[in-house]
Amino acid sequence: MVRESFVVRDASGLHLRPAARLSEAALEFRCRVTLLHGKTEANAKSVLGILAACVRSGDAVTLVCDGPDEETAMEALRKIMADV
Repeated sequence: MVRESFVVRDASGLHLRPAARLSEAALEFRCRVTLLHGKTEANAKSVLGILAACVRSGDAVTLVCDGPDEETAMEALRKIMADV
């Protein structure tokens, strides 16, 4: 299992476009990808799950990848989160 925390810098927070990019990237991997925000735990392979986490600008989120390709998945997701 690998975990990494990110701060959302986009003025609109984690809105539909970046949530869609994140979930599309997560779907490419076999590992389970979870987004943690406060007490909320969301399946990062689901756009609705990500949106339901209500991540705003300046909020910290943690991505957790757990499975056979977790390292590769985290590397790809890190690139997306760098733009959010």
